[in-house]
Amino acid sequence: MIGRCGWIYSLLALAFLLGGCASSESITSSPSESLDLDADAVDRDLRTLAAEWEGTPYRLGGTSPRGIDCSGFTEHAFDKLFGMDLPRTTDGQVQQGSTITTQELQPGDLVFFRPTNRKQHVGIYLSDGEFVHASTSEGVTVSALDNAYWQRRYWTARRILSDQSLAASDAEENRDNSLTGTPPPSRPGW
Repeated sequence: MIGRCGWIYSLLALAFLLGGCASSESITSSPSESLDLDADAVDRDLRTLAAEWEGTPYRLGGTSPRGIDCSGFTEHAFDKLFGMDLPRTTDGQVQQGSTITTQELQPGDLVFFRPTNRKQHVGIYLSDGEFVHASTSEGVTVSALDNAYWQRRYWTARRILSDQSLAASDAEENRDNSLTGTPPPSRPGW
């Protein structure tokens, strides 16, 4: 026979277990029930971030407003705007998500280039053929994909933001507007 305290502890344990199951189900959802991404909101938030960081000088290995490199900027943007951890390097970032063509680009997709003086370069697609990145010559800036320089050096694009990858986090809650395998070597058409 279980004593009075035993029953209370048993009921508390059962409530805890049931509560834990309920909250688990609400966090885990199938892709069809996942968070819907609003491309306009993603574009707006990225442009706001770009404006706040505009002109920040390029500094290899940098991660602050005193200087930041391309992969540092993308890592920072994904952490602050979407609550997502990206690898620190372009080598690591180019292996995330899934490969997409330029025709499939949406705000928040990563775009990768192979400049002549560096191994790789990364930026974040906005909309209307533009992307934000930390340029070695201009610092953080917005550039056009159809610019002759970037068009010749375009390599690949990766979709990191997806309903599935954001299912466990609510992008609205993670936004902070106070911010002062290997892909194929083929080049998709424009």
